[in-house]
Amino acid sequence: MVTFKINDRELSAAKGTTILEAAEKAGIPIPHLCFLKEINEIAACRMCMVEIEGINRLVPACNTEVLEGMVIQTNSPRVRQARKTNLRLILSQHNSNCTVCVRSGNCELQKLSHDLNIHYQPYDVQPERSQVDLSVPIVREASKCIKCMRCVQVCDKIQGMHIWDVAGTGSRTTVDVSYNRHLKNTDCTFCGQCVTHCPTGALTVRDDTNRVLRALADPEVTTVVQVAPAVRVAWAETFGLTPKQATTGRMVAALKRIGFDYVFDTNFAADLTIMEEGSEFIERFTHRGKYRWPMFTSCCPGWVSFLKTQFPSYKENLSTAKSPQQMFGAVAKSYFAEKMGIDPKKMCVVSIMPCSAKKAESEWPSMRDACGDPDVDVVLTTREMVRLFRSDCIVPSDLEEEPFDSPLGTGTGAAVIFGATGGVMDAALRSAYYLATGKNPDPDAFSAVRGSKSWKEATFAIPGAGDVRVAVVSGLGNTRKLMEAVDSGEVDYDFVEVMACPGGCAGGGGQPIHEGMEMAASRSSQLWKLDAKAPIRFSHENPDVQALYRAYLKKPLGEKSHHLLHTKHE
Repeated sequence: MVTFKINDRELSAAKGTTILEAAEKAGIPIPHLCFLKEINEIAACRMCMVEIEGINRLVPACNTEVLEGMVIQTNSPRVRQARKTNLRLILSQHNSNCTVCVRSGNCELQKLSHDLNIHYQPYDVQPERSQVDLSVPIVREASKCIKCMRCVQVCDKIQGMHIWDVAGTGSRTTVDVSYNRHLKNTDCTFCGQCVTHCPTGALTVRDDTNRVLRALADPEVTTVVQVAPAVRVAWAETFGLTPKQATTGRMVAALKRIGFDYVFDTNFAADLTIMEEGSEFIERFTHRGKYRWPMFTSCCPGWVSFLKTQFPSYKENLSTAKSPQQMFGAVAKSYFAEKMGIDPKKMCVVSIMPCSAKKAESEWPSMRDACGDPDVDVVLTTREMVRLFRSDCIVPSDLEEEPFDSPLGTGTGAAVIFGATGGVMDAALRSAYYLATGKNPDPDAFSAVRGSKSWKEATFAIPGAGDVRVAVVSGLGNTRKLMEAVDSGEVDYDFVEVMACPGGCAGGGGQPIHEGMEMAASRSSQLWKLDAKAPIRFSHENPDVQALYRAYLKKPLGEKSHHLLHTKHE
């Protein structure tokens, strides 16, 4: 331990603690823009400068350690002036048209400008110019980039994809796609982690709300919307609702108030995915010699894209089952359209997802099996849904709860946990056990795959089938390590679940952004609690899924199921 003073307060901290950490623990705020603990500690923004007695220059608090006897001032006149000057220099290269920026009201640069009382700009403002490419889900506006390097470090250290890099020199230094490429020509998986860690609006997810509004306004179009499991535990954060107020029923009511004809639950399609994927696993597991191992889940499009570009020889290891999003779209434009007498070509299927990669998935050529049109027409993130609510002046807390529509609105506890890392594996094993034995296991028998640990392993015995060796991994950096271990023969699994985003969909690139907070663990905890309280906890017991098979699909892995619900990863 070392003893020191900050703003005339005597404090102590462990040796190696930075001034920023020590100040935060003592409740002394020090402004900063670029800092991300253990990810980006390079003092690029120079906003956390502090004054230390006996040292002529100001030093950055984020990467300067406290020392015995150090006397620190965090808000002296010299520090205040330096911060204001540094911030004005940053703003001199920033497009400050905040009223039309998607991050207005949730922007660290904007907040800091208010906090530091910046009311005028003495420097000429010359924002960087760039072209905006709307053909991909991730959009970069160079005029809003503050060169904090967060996107570079998150993509390098957490996701391991190395998409972003520093370009140019001197006053022309900027952040751009590495190797002078366009984003659409890279191996970007569109996971969106760079977006959720950007402190400004320099990186955003393409806004598709106008496409939805046009469909809603067209009397000839039947609008159908599905809501993913992870959305229900995040959408109300922006409105500051209590857990008691933030119900799924209010979310459904808000979507109906906007004007959707039908509001369905992706949990239904998650249960359907388990029926197909679980059946596929049992088929492969009981005919081991016909397949390559391990079998990989295919629910996460970021992971599917990663595998195809980074480890293409393992494509045939992927489950052929489509993701719940795409299964829902295929069923909506076939079974549901036929049942309701709707022309599927005059139907607009909208997905509300916690994910930016889902926008890319809906545009894949292999996702057009129902009527020739895309099975899912538009994908909105959780953030886009919230913006729709606000633009329609909807106050969710004032709404009466409404249920999901039928017959694609019923979900089980096994489906809701799809939004948490380990959830797909847990749900799949519950139904795989039943499909192999004809009996339900304890729904909590597979709890070893739960939790926020980035790489989990377990072995479970399924009577009549044998021991199943499984692994669960989240985050593409961790996924690369797992794949290298699989490729070298260091590990040997039968079934592997992969989620591109750390913590799974709960921490997806389309979820609400909270500066300095990683929300995946707390949101996932809510999903597991919903599963524990659910009246039905097995996908194969979903009554609407059972009815779908009886009336239309006939059986898992059957001819119609294969056509609508499976795909080739070519």
